[in-house]
Amino acid sequence: MNPNQIYYTLRPFIPRIAQIALRRQIVLFKRKRNSFRWPIDESAYGLPHQWGGWPKEKKFAFVLIHDVDTQRGLKQCENLMRLEEKLGLRSSFNFVPERYQNLPSIRKLLVSRGFEIGVHGLKHDGKLFRSKRIFMKRAKRINQYLRDWKTSGFSSPSMHHNLAWMPMLDIKHATSTFDTDPFEPCPEGVRTIFPFWVKGNDTNDGYVEMPYTLPQDFTLFILMQERDIRIWERKLDWIVENNGMALLNTHPDYMKFNGGNCQLDQYPVARYEEFLTYLKDKYEGQYWQALPEQIAVFWEKNYKDCAPASLKITSDSCG
Repeated sequence: MNPNQIYYTLRPFIPRIAQIALRRQIVLFKRKRNSFRWPIDESAYGLPHQWGGWPKEKKFAFVLIHDVDTQRGLKQCENLMRLEEKLGLRSSFNFVPERYQNLPSIRKLLVSRGFEIGVHGLKHDGKLFRSKRIFMKRAKRINQYLRDWKTSGFSSPSMHHNLAWMPMLDIKHATSTFDTDPFEPCPEGVRTIFPFWVKGNDTNDGYVEMPYTLPQDFTLFILMQERDIRIWERKLDWIVENNGMALLNTHPDYMKFNGGNCQLDQYPVARYEEFLTYLKDKYEGQYWQALPEQIAVFWEKNYKDCAPASLKITSDSCG
């Protein structure tokens, strides 16, 4: 077993407080060693070949997605939806099909209000990409959920991926990578702040991979224990300067609504709202606020054969 496989095998037996304490120490060590490439990797700005810009001459694209990891997160989805509605924004919520209860009603509500839904793995147990046999077996069930939910979006748990296998999924777009994030279980970034096309196989033409380009909330506020949104602001400003795609992946599981003291693995939702307000106040009229499906349609139509100049895929498999 590799270190990731050992961790996911042992994780059910490690108390949550011990998991977070250990990960905080690892992140502290890695942060010092990777300051030159996080939160900004200066080499990731390269424009796609034959770049013609975003729709309606917008300066950059802005995308919000949420990976809903647990039952606690599922219960927070409606609160998060209403917060974004208040600000005139829409996002995609990605759900683990075989992990929690009472999912159909919230999916229906989100879609009715103009939000997108996607599939977030199958069980979120770290085993999806452990072997091709496991992946192919689970892919059949994932594809059934994609059909049942009438969606073509996928978000990979813990950003595990194998870009050679993923076209076996009946998807049009996925988030399974990032531009730079040395704190993930699979730390190698694809070094681009733009989507890119992943070629398919005999049964699937391919799909649009959409790396997240803003640090995840769990990393910033739970592991690093940041107390403000300056890192988000700094990274967004840099993406805007380079006309990229600002894709933020957050988790309702860790957001604390309605005030009160935060638990060990929670942060005040006010930080997320503050960041969205920063976006609107500073860049109103300059961004294309798009759902992942809209990005995928645009990218496949215009840049399917135009890989970002800085794109770097170092390994086909990670998980």
